Amino acid sequence: MTHGNRRLIGKLINIINFFKEVIMRTPTRFCIVGLIALIVICWGGQSPGVEWQNVVEEMGANGKIDWTKGIIMATGIGAPPERYYGKPQARPMALRAAQLDAYRNLLETVKGVRIDSQTTVENYVAQSDVIRSKVEGIVKGARIIKKEYLSDGTVEVTVAMKLHGNFAHLILPPEIKPEPGIKSFPPETIAPEPKKPTAPTVTPPAPPPTVFTGLVVDARGIGVKPAMSPKILDEDGREVYGSAYVSREFAIQQGMTGYAKDLTAAQSNPRVTNNPLTVRGLRSEGPNKANIMIRNDDASKIRSTEKNLSFLKECRVMIVLD
Repeated sequence: MTHGNRRLIGKLINIINFFKEVIMRTPTRFCIVGLIALIVICWGGQSPGVEWQNVVEEMGANGKIDWTKGIIMATGIGAPPERYYGKPQARPMALRAAQLDAYRNLLETVKGVRIDSQTTVENYVAQSDVIRSKVEGIVKGARIIKKEYLSDGTVEVTVAMKLHGNFAHLILPPEIKPEPGIKSFPPETIAPEPKKPTAPTVTPPAPPPTVFTGLVVDARGIGVKPAMSPKILDEDGREVYGSAYVSREFAIQQGMTGYAKDLTAAQSNPRVTNNPLTVRGLRSEGPNKANIMIRNDDASKIRSTEKNLSFLKECRVMIVLD
């Protein structure tokens, strides 16, 4: 159990004990009103559209990945050597020990990050000592975002680093090119030209294809896991969105996709602007379950105009997870 969970449980026990005392002395209706008020006070910071809706993946007892914010965090705890208890050196030594523990835990957390549906960071860095050294250097540069001095003399430190920026530049697959990787859709996705009619016919002009400003994939309930470089596939296994469709600059700056837990929040996210296409994921794909299959007709809507390549290139994609 983490330190934060222990504190939460302690708070809940105090609330329960408080209401046991109140119920013995107060009419029921006032107890109910008081309970509602207390809940609002305790949880008021968790309003719709904020932290509790983020896609946060716990990585062991001391690390987590906030895929919505694009941040990796880890916590470390340190205590001074017993002989220094009560002495001026105790607190600095405990702080130093906590920092080292936090950075070790952050490195372990980073190793568990899914790059795509096949590879984790741990698999990737195993291929090269140079890459491993660079990853360790980025981890050591993580910033301290919280220090907490506990009553028993120990210190708890939380460190954080970004999934994007330098880390993404190092880790993202090399096929994500600095320039747009695709100038037009693959030949097999373009409908063949219709045969000429044997007799002249008059047909109304076809409506112009819809131009979308982004893509929202509702992947709740199908076991999809977040990753740095996921793919969206049609029912025939053809790629609708992936590393070949994006500009490396956008992928490094903001990630290939955004993640959210709420569909409405995803649809109104500035990343996909004012006219996103919303599609439903059919199932997860790949060993890491990071890829998503969508219906062929939804894929056709995306492929209906080359102008939709613009939002794909700029990584204007949101994925909604459980």
